Amino acid sequence: MTPTTPGAGTRPGFRTGTGGRVDRSRTITFTFEGRTHEGHPGDTLASALLAGGRHQVGTSIKLGRPRGIGAAWAEDPGGLVQVEEPFPEPMLLASTLELFDGLSAHGLPGQGRLAEVADTARYDSRHLHVDVLVVGAGPAGLQAALTAARAGARVALVDEQSEAGGTLLGSTDVLGGAPALEWVAGAVAELRAHPDVTHLQRTTAFGVYDDGFVLAVERRTDHLGTAAPQNLSRQRVWRVRAEHVVVATGAHERPVVFTDNDRPGTMLAGAARTYLHRYGVLAGTRAVVFTTNDSAYAAAVDLADAGVEVAAVVEVRPTVPSRWAGELTRRGIPVRTGSVVTGTRGEERVSAALVAPLEAPAAPTETLDCDLLLVSGGWNPAVHLFSQARGRLRFDAALGAFVPAEAVRGMTVTGSAAGTFDLAAVLTGAHEAAGAVLSSLGLDPGRLATPPVATFGPTGDAPALLWRVEGPPERQFVDVQRDATVADIARAVGAGLRSPEHVKRYTTIGTAHDQGKTSGIVAAGVLGELLGRGPEAVGTTTFRPPYTPVAFATLAGQDRGRLFDPERTTAVHDWHVQHGAVFEDVGQWKRPRYYPRPGEDLEAAVLRECAAVRTGVGIMDGSTLGKIDVQGPDAGEFLDRLYTNVMSSLPVGRIRYGVMCAADGMVLDDGTVLRIAQDRYTVTTTTGGAAKVLDWMEEWLQTEWPHLRVHLASVTEQWAAFPVAGPASRALVGAVFPDVDVSNEAFPFMTWQDTTLGGVPVRLARISFSGELAWEVHVNAWFATAVWERLVAAGREHGLTPYGTETMHVLRAEKGYPIIGQDTDGTVTPQDLGMSWVVSKKKPDFVGKRSFARADNQRPDRKQLVGLLPVDRDTVLPEGSQLIAFQDDGRLPPPPVPMLGHVTSSYRSAFLERPFALALLAGGASRHGQTLHVPVGDRLVAVEVTGPVLVDPEGARRDG
Repeated sequence: MTPTTPGAGTRPGFRTGTGGRVDRSRTITFTFEGRTHEGHPGDTLASALLAGGRHQVGTSIKLGRPRGIGAAWAEDPGGLVQVEEPFPEPMLLASTLELFDGLSAHGLPGQGRLAEVADTARYDSRHLHVDVLVVGAGPAGLQAALTAARAGARVALVDEQSEAGGTLLGSTDVLGGAPALEWVAGAVAELRAHPDVTHLQRTTAFGVYDDGFVLAVERRTDHLGTAAPQNLSRQRVWRVRAEHVVVATGAHERPVVFTDNDRPGTMLAGAARTYLHRYGVLAGTRAVVFTTNDSAYAAAVDLADAGVEVAAVVEVRPTVPSRWAGELTRRGIPVRTGSVVTGTRGEERVSAALVAPLEAPAAPTETLDCDLLLVSGGWNPAVHLFSQARGRLRFDAALGAFVPAEAVRGMTVTGSAAGTFDLAAVLTGAHEAAGAVLSSLGLDPGRLATPPVATFGPTGDAPALLWRVEGPPERQFVDVQRDATVADIARAVGAGLRSPEHVKRYTTIGTAHDQGKTSGIVAAGVLGELLGRGPEAVGTTTFRPPYTPVAFATLAGQDRGRLFDPERTTAVHDWHVQHGAVFEDVGQWKRPRYYPRPGEDLEAAVLRECAAVRTGVGIMDGSTLGKIDVQGPDAGEFLDRLYTNVMSSLPVGRIRYGVMCAADGMVLDDGTVLRIAQDRYTVTTTTGGAAKVLDWMEEWLQTEWPHLRVHLASVTEQWAAFPVAGPASRALVGAVFPDVDVSNEAFPFMTWQDTTLGGVPVRLARISFSGELAWEVHVNAWFATAVWERLVAAGREHGLTPYGTETMHVLRAEKGYPIIGQDTDGTVTPQDLGMSWVVSKKKPDFVGKRSFARADNQRPDRKQLVGLLPVDRDTVLPEGSQLIAFQDDGRLPPPPVPMLGHVTSSYRSAFLERPFALALLAGGASRHGQTLHVPVGDRLVAVEVTGPVLVDPEGARRDG
């Protein structure tokens, strides 16, 4: 950058006449707080506001104090904004928000507002596998990536800034006699030429997980997509799997806490230097620099050269670093050694800094007028990703900072993230670190081609360790975003808290958008002072993902709306849509719930459909029923071990209902088993349990019984299944399949037969989940729609009615058939369901058998399945409602009133002409005929306890 003075084209306090990395040939118009402003491509919202002389952005969340821009990137705790146009997006930092035409934003009081309309932007994700992932494209990261790329490794380099360079973007460092950014440009060009290098700028690695798995989010547009093709996603999540991760994330400058240190115009010294060199912006016209280390002198000198009046450098240490003494003298910059800033004055912006001797801070001796107060309390290596990988930290007293204490498998930390701040040492160390990584991967480390250069950061004289300056603790802000002060930490200590983790939660320090990047270590230092303990004894809070906030829309990617969860549809789905079906989600399946006619609601439609099945004939799409093909010489024995009843004795052509239990004897799933051949079965499961049951089978087969000769395959989507149920179903099935004798004698219940329809193979099975005469029509899914339409067409003369899952539930509940997962809850045995008959007494063993002998499983007061009939014959009991009993005196027991069970299924029955319910009731089998009560709203509804089978308990309707 070319130094300028106000007389040489600089507007005092704003944009410099030349320099910076913004494109001055183009102007961007944006709106902030209703006022129009201008900036340039390459600006952030923060740099553009500072160029316009504005420091204050918003107000604080609790106290309403002014809050301004305090840093140049994600460590800024104060510059929160809400974007309004072109799309509302809350809680963004002005310092990281790249400027674009049409941007409209305003400051926030610590919390934002979500959009009222859906975000139509695209988000997506990618997977990437590499040998080496380098996080950070500063000098250390670029050198590590170059070394790895030259060795032929597959490399990914990710960096959160819009361009590579890291700290070099905000400096005047020289490499090999040329500006450092020329070396950066050359490194980027070389990496671009390597075919196995993926270089991603605007990409923040926000989470490190096991086995080299790193999540990163790429900002692919200029924030909201206005300068990018419309088909380009706004943000992308990268799921990177790396053999080795090199962390070159740099360091964060930290503040010093003093009285009224939250006023806008108070800024980290390194940030002011970045705004100058990267954006060509002067953050003020008259500055005071308050420092404990060498790094702030570069900011003081550079700002002075650019035309800023530096009122003084307030140095905590007793002498000026020898390297900088002459530079300050030549520029006429005064220094106050052994001194501290004790406080500030000003309203919406700093107007003065109060200075006092370090040894007597209670009595300020000097007031320095200024509109910019730069602070540097040292540098904290950005060890967040290292800590996420469970790396331990140690306190380095020479640096006054926490650094990595040990190696973590698969990860190397280098550069200032590892506590190295000399630029020559950074480059050499990064090369050597990358070389060691490559050697561990069996690759040639390559060569070091970058010469030693000047220094960066707090090198030279040892820094002073100062967390805060003495003053009123209630006005000394540790976390300016949370309005958390030294007084809050003192209260936490007074409450007995000693751990930084506990103090963080008590005070909320470090829980805002910046996650304590500037406040976390300072809070630990202040805590140590209050406890009389050193930083090494106090430690730090735990660094957890995400490193910076990530929008939910970004994490969701394309998995939202209809794509939020995979949608599975049956082969006949389009027919259902065309005929007005209302769908419900069952697992991942879209299933017709009911088919309303004009003017019908759910209840009316279901009552009509139920009546049609009980009096005529109905058809349902049951294709979502889980179906598993079980083949092999040991298939029968395998099923015997998993089901409670015997399957190996089932003749070919027959069907048997079966129940599976977990090892604890509780019902896992149920369904039917069709024996297709001596070595082949088709097992059906519940819709939601299909994947679980297949996984359960595979687990036992692969881990416990690998000697059994059995193969399993899901055929759920290969077979469509259409239950045809009702008294007229025999006539309909017989008409559609005239070659099949559908009489009870020729086609008895729980048998199956194969036939054809127009040359298409069809399997018919006498199975009923309604208690009515019924068949299931199974056909290859490719021909499902054609067969369905043939059945519907033939059924018109029989009054065929399509019915959905709600009607299915009513019909099965009337018969007392339980739905696993609805009428069971993981604590229910087959005996509790009244199905002792399905538990074989002949088999020597099966999964769950031993658990039936447990004393708890034989208690007479276990919850058992019962039916409930509301006495008022009108109330439909809410599912989940509790069952209670009155005392003998007709009153409720004293609180807490014992809960005897709960309602599992509840419907209104067309057949019974009244509501009914199923319930799990303690000792239910012995309570038939009793009257209990169910709280419904503010009243108690009396119910009669019955057996669970309420329709056709004799089973006469099953055979027509």
